[in-house]
This record gives sequence, structure tokens and C-alpha cells, in this order.
Amino acid sequence: MKDNIFYPEAAVFDMDGLMFDSERVVQHSWNIVGERMGYGRLGDDNIRHTLGFNRMRRRQYFLDKYGKDFPYDSFQEQYGLVYHDYAAEHGIPMKQGLYEILDVLEARGIKKAVATSSSRDHAFSNLERAGIRGRFEAVLTGDMVTEGKPSPEIYLRACKLIETEPARAMALEDAPNGILSAHRAGMYTVLVPDLAEDFDSILPFLDRRAESLSEVAHWLREL
Repeated sequence: MKDNIFYPEAAVFDMDGLMFDSERVVQHSWNIVGERMGYGRLGDDNIRHTLGFNRMRRRQYFLDKYGKDFPYDSFQEQYGLVYHDYAAEHGIPMKQGLYEILDVLEARGIKKAVATSSSRDHAFSNLERAGIRGRFEAVLTGDMVTEGKPSPEIYLRACKLIETEPARAMALEDAPNGILSAHRAGMYTVLVPDLAEDFDSILPFLDRRAESLSEVAHWLREL
């Protein structure tokens, strides 16, 4: 990590695992549906190997691991229903400091965007449920791009939408694939870890690490 001073003109957020504690709900849903389908607890390890994947790449991961006959469409439909039922009953918790960092960015006039590998429906429902959809100038989802993370495409397009050079924008991510995506786009990378645990391979591409969005908000206040 670099001990450098950076004044961002824009902040681009990943969503699941960064803004919302949703990856654990996905993991829970995969476990339930995996056991129901006879494949065991599919969430325990697979969630960590697919963080940042869009739907197409995640599908290929499961077919490669469990064979071309793995009923991925049925699996996806069923775990989506389990996820929806959980969200309806319990809600999806927001990560510590989400509102705080949005307030700080707005007070400083820093533009904001979302660049998530999740689908449009999933992303917009989470953002609207939290009442923050209108606080972002742009939202880019996994089904709006042709290449998933770690390709830089989604971050390059997000920066273009908010009319900011990537070198003047910071990316907030919780997983290695996202950090690689943002680094390849030429952005300042900030890691706020969630489920992922091994970050050795991305240390050369990491500009800052924080344990929460509140910590990032504090850093921005001190600039």
C-alpha cells in the first residue's frame, strides 16, 4: 500500500459486501438451496471464490466445478427466492458508516457512482430499500457491461458516466477482483474487507485499506 495523499474528485462504490452485508445472505441462500438440490452447502466456500463475479462468470464457475449438467438456472431462481424472503423478513443490513461516508462526500462536492457485478434489479432494489438510490449520479450493474471484474470495463464506464478521469477517482471495494478491476482502470483503490480473507496477491495494487466505511469517512474529513 502507498502512503500517499490523494484528493478524489469522485468515489465509485462496489455494492454487495461494501455498502450492504448481503454476501452473507447470498451465502446462506446458496447453502439452503444447495442442500435442497442434493449438492450440499454450496455457499461456504464458493461465495469466497466468486466475489465480484457477474452472473455469466458465476454461471461458468459452477458449471466448471460441478459439471455441465449442474442446473444453474434452477439454482439461481431458487436462491433468489430464498434471498428475497430473507430480505423481506429481516432486511439487508447496511455496512457501518454508509450514510456517514455519503454525507462526507456530498459535503465536499465529490461525485458518487456505483459499479456492482450484481444485476440491475438486485442493485436498484437494495439501493431504493436503503433510500440512497438518488444519492448516486450513476449506477452501473453487471448486466450493463460485457466483461465482469477483474476487467476494468465497469469502472471505466462509471468514470465516464460521471465525467471524471479514472486517475482522479477512488474505488471502494471489498474483494480482490474488484481491486484489480479498479487498478486496471487507473483508479485509486481502497479496500474495506468483508468475506474475502487473502489479499496478498493484490497488495501491489492497493492504495489504502480501512476496516469500515466510517474509517474512510474519517480519512476524507482529514484531507
